[in-house]
Amino acid sequence: MERAFQRTQVLTNHLLQSSSPLPSQTLSSNACLSYSPPELSENCAFDVKEMRKLIDGHNLEERDWLFGLMKQSELFNPKVKGGKVFVSPDYNQSMEQQREMTLKRIKYLQERGVFKGWLTEKGEEIEMRKFAGFEVFSIYDHSLFTKLGVHFPMWGGAIQFCGTKRHHDKWLRDTENYSIKGCFAMTELGHGSNIRSLETVTTYDSNTGEFVINTPCESAQKFWIGGAAKHATHTVVFSQLHINGINQGVHAFIVQIRDVDGNICPNIRIADCGHKIGLNGVDNGRIWFDNVRVPRENLLNSVADVSPDGKYLSSIKNPDQRFAAFMAPMTVGRVNIAIGAVCQSKVALAITIRYALTRRAFSLKPNEPEVLLLDYPSHQRRLFPLVAKTYAMSFAANYLKVLYAKRTPQSNKAIHIVSSSFKATFTWNNMQILQECREACGGQGLRTENRVGHLKGEYDVQSTFEGDNFLLMQLVSKALFAEYMAAQKRNKVFKGLGLEHMNKPCPVIPSQLTSTTLRCSQFQMDALCLRERDLLNRFVADVLKCKAKGENTEQAFNSCYELAKDLGRAFSERAIFQTFVEAESTLPAGSLKDVLGTLRSLYASICIEDVSFLRYGYLSVDNGANVRREITKLCNELRPHALALISSFGIPDAFLSPIAFNWIDTNSWSLV
Repeated sequence: MERAFQRTQVLTNHLLQSSSPLPSQTLSSNACLSYSPPELSENCAFDVKEMRKLIDGHNLEERDWLFGLMKQSELFNPKVKGGKVFVSPDYNQSMEQQREMTLKRIKYLQERGVFKGWLTEKGEEIEMRKFAGFEVFSIYDHSLFTKLGVHFPMWGGAIQFCGTKRHHDKWLRDTENYSIKGCFAMTELGHGSNIRSLETVTTYDSNTGEFVINTPCESAQKFWIGGAAKHATHTVVFSQLHINGINQGVHAFIVQIRDVDGNICPNIRIADCGHKIGLNGVDNGRIWFDNVRVPRENLLNSVADVSPDGKYLSSIKNPDQRFAAFMAPMTVGRVNIAIGAVCQSKVALAITIRYALTRRAFSLKPNEPEVLLLDYPSHQRRLFPLVAKTYAMSFAANYLKVLYAKRTPQSNKAIHIVSSSFKATFTWNNMQILQECREACGGQGLRTENRVGHLKGEYDVQSTFEGDNFLLMQLVSKALFAEYMAAQKRNKVFKGLGLEHMNKPCPVIPSQLTSTTLRCSQFQMDALCLRERDLLNRFVADVLKCKAKGENTEQAFNSCYELAKDLGRAFSERAIFQTFVEAESTLPAGSLKDVLGTLRSLYASICIEDVSFLRYGYLSVDNGANVRREITKLCNELRPHALALISSFGIPDAFLSPIAFNWIDTNSWSLV
């Protein structure tokens, strides 16, 4: 009510000032608005460089080198606006032009050694260097990020992890040098998330020692294959493998789809997926296979093989376990999508908050200057929770990257669950952040050159590729169900996935939440653990109840889909918060830790403000109101740190947009 009354007063004052003057009065012109850089008025209470080290986590010099490479080349479309140079793709180009520019940018980067060792070296160091590179590519352009993501982690990763030495020796160096351009033919018209039901069929001809790949029906055509429409020379085809009339399940095969001159190979048909709402710098295509023959050695055989005389060979006899082992290394796609979503959230918030620090609207009192957008409590309330969420995602992304880089066969399950959870959560958060930032920039948010609005179309796809987010949350809940049942069956404690809190007494939320309590990290963790614990107990109970009524396991899971989504989100937010607390714990006492503590409290508070805390009875209505009031206070406390918080993202000015700086000069008549 206070905010509503305050806004009514502001509008009333504005209307009174704008009312028609009496005949005896004379009109006087207001002074023209002028741009004042926020650096002149905003203070910095903590070390921005140290904060950047904390949230970027690794390879800062590598990132800055890559930013520099892009800024110095005309290929990255530098434009001068308002006295500053900005680099951003020209989205006014045709789809064909955007695709060719993406390819030229990749070749430019390859010639300068950016990809050296990406596939031919092993270890944590090279993995983290790749992640840093992809984060920089994401900040510049989603098409560049995606086309490289298909070529290196997907095509190259499939050869690395699903193939063996014979494949590594033959394909990896040429892939790294980009003389081979790879794509990843998994998705079909009729099957996206349900990989086990793919319809492409491969048989083996023992007379010639070749596999024969076929698209038996229109729904089996490979669809949305990035790189297939124009540029890719090779692909990894995922197909059902039939040996002696027995379907051995999905396997992967290397297939050449174009010759060195770019001509489509015999018995292969390729069509373009056409124009999209974004990502038009990637040439997505459709592929049909008509008795395409490939050598026996082109089967990626880390899990299973076929002998020259046509015998199926695998040390893993159980088809379910074999499929799981085959798919386990392919989680890198979800890891990359998750980290890319965080980068775009940073871009949008850096642009929007810089704009809000210089754009004014309305006066609170007659004859006073108009108020900066970011000085309105309502503007703080819409943006600072998103800043806190982005910091939280940054720490969680760093955790996920290290988990993947240090992966072992024993950690594959955890990587699969955590990457699925974070991919869904981060991409949903990113779309929320992009929409809020678009609105917070007003009409300027609609202009393509200002990036924020355009990025919504570019990144919308992340909610569904590499796994539909709703299905991923169900996958996470199924995995938690399995962990619960295994612990009960063995009569052992929970271990792994952060579920150790299930072994402790159930936390209790105080009947009256004070500001001190709400800012206590132990209370925050307890609240998030309480929700996750209760929802897991409810989910297990409901699934078992459905099974007792005669439903099979899959039917029972489907009947409990609403709880599954809430549980998946509870798991994700608790896991993200845990990484935030761990990052904060590495800091000594001081201003940096103080600000981070405020951000952590804000992130926890917006999680606790979620409707699930009221829906399931964890919070009373009064305590819910206390949480909301605390969020307003925390946003106000972060206001003095606004510029420093987004400067800590480490994004060079050139990779933001004109409204982040002198938006008056940018729009002056002299530039028309």
